[in-house]
Amino acid sequence: MAEKDYGCFVDWTQMGDMAKSSGTSKLDVKDPVELKKLARQGHWSKNHKLRAQVYQQLIKAIPCRTVTPDAEVYRDLMGDDTGKKALSSIPLPDFVDGSAVPHYCLKADAVTAVHRVISCLAEQFPDISHCPALPAMTALLLHFSANEAQCFEHVSCLLACNDPGQRFVDQTFLAYESSFMTFGDLANKYCPAAHKLIVATVQDVVEVYSDWQRWVLGDLPFSHVARVLDVFLVEGYKVLYRVALALLKFYRKQKARDGTQQSEGQKQDSAGVKAEIQAFVKAISSYITPDKLLEKAFSIRLFSRKEITLLQLTNEKSLQQKGITVKQKRRNVQLALNPDTFSSEVVSAKEMKDIWSWIPERFALCEPQLLFTTSTHGCSLNRFYAHVEGHEPTLLLIRTCEADVCGAFLSTDWEERKRGGNKLGFFGTGECFVFRLKPEMERYEWVVIRHPELASTIKAQSSEVPAEDEAPPGKQNSGGDSLPVERPAADPSDRLSPFLSARHFHLNSRNTSMFMAGNFDSIIVGGGEGNALYIDSELNHGRTARCTTFDNPPLCSTESFQVALLEVWGFKDTMASDR
Repeated sequence: MAEKDYGCFVDWTQMGDMAKSSGTSKLDVKDPVELKKLARQGHWSKNHKLRAQVYQQLIKAIPCRTVTPDAEVYRDLMGDDTGKKALSSIPLPDFVDGSAVPHYCLKADAVTAVHRVISCLAEQFPDISHCPALPAMTALLLHFSANEAQCFEHVSCLLACNDPGQRFVDQTFLAYESSFMTFGDLANKYCPAAHKLIVATVQDVVEVYSDWQRWVLGDLPFSHVARVLDVFLVEGYKVLYRVALALLKFYRKQKARDGTQQSEGQKQDSAGVKAEIQAFVKAISSYITPDKLLEKAFSIRLFSRKEITLLQLTNEKSLQQKGITVKQKRRNVQLALNPDTFSSEVVSAKEMKDIWSWIPERFALCEPQLLFTTSTHGCSLNRFYAHVEGHEPTLLLIRTCEADVCGAFLSTDWEERKRGGNKLGFFGTGECFVFRLKPEMERYEWVVIRHPELASTIKAQSSEVPAEDEAPPGKQNSGGDSLPVERPAADPSDRLSPFLSARHFHLNSRNTSMFMAGNFDSIIVGGGEGNALYIDSELNHGRTARCTTFDNPPLCSTESFQVALLEVWGFKDTMASDR
């Protein structure tokens, strides 16, 4: 073992000080507590050969499935003639979701070896459906492998780990999606200043946090990510969360040091902020040493693996309840909406395509299906309910006599209103949104999506609202004028993730936000200090105002309006109809 060359894939000219081997050349420690201490201290970080040997020792100790592919399997499948296939002939599998192979300090032709290893992993692990971190993890371990077969075996062990309390790589979209929601929860709790900066800077906090794993596995320079790998192989997945939180803290400090101030009320594009964080992480060597990064990561107190596991399980369970378990590739909406057959008296085909681009991805492949229109079915709330109940979600479109066009995406079946009897109670989920198309196009999502911190700061209140004739003019349904959100429980497994609730979680009727409501004499969308939309029982007159739920301005040019046409559209599953 001592004679093996563990650097045959490494371009030593890029390794800098890491090319010089120093320090101890042997490690006989097997005690987990001592290994953890030595890993954090960087005991084997100054000797490449020792580091490779320690990695092999640590990975062999990982509990795995009974049948886990090893180096011999790789040799049988790929042979010993490594590196001769052209890079273009070995594409990465779809489950890496477009993630490229980071070159780190690999030789140019070693990137081909990474492609070969991942190609073989895809064959041996057919249950992997979403694993964007795999290219980075494979490239890292190749630096410390004697050959491709050994690298394959090491990555296989990480993928095949069957210890319920330990995991290394997300392998499903459900795990990946819930991980960045969990990161958002942890950032809110353990990095409040940095989290507030992100919330104040961008409209879509979730979109920024969706890159958290890439910051560590992909963007960090090799000198830093190798030190992370030292500890990761000993302590597992929680290390990634700790390091990503530390990067977020350092990013905030750098912004404060640069004196970059965001104008109040002004938001940046999420893609721009993501690129800014990525650039900061890639250049982090100029500001922070690897040891300083780890010191910051492990200085976060009261941060346990149990808390991460509970949050992750809660987030996964909630995503499953909404059916969000796989990544759906969004087709061009032109494929889901045929302009030759689409016909609406409220919006054009182009406007409907614009609305379709806003709806949740899992419905984007559906075709619009007209359920109700006042021009055909008349101006009757009873007929409205008769035609739309049993359909979920629905799209409400309104054209006023003043030629304003507005509407709402409503995530829940209108039949849900019957649970409250004759009382006007709110229901729905945080996927609801309101919009206007004329005089200008604008969408207004649930306020908690833009300000996740509200989920833990606003007191829960009853969702029951007074009837229309009991409310004072101009303040209809203001009995619960602050946004009610479930109060977090002490147990993380019972706590409502603001990122979850913002997109996927179906809140219960007692502690719900004011998304949609209806009874025998009105339908309402949005509540708190007013309603985004209020339509009377004759579907003839309506009102619009700012509401707390969506933080929207009035959706029409006048707050009171007369309805010229009202349509409700459902979502027809074209894939199901083709079967």
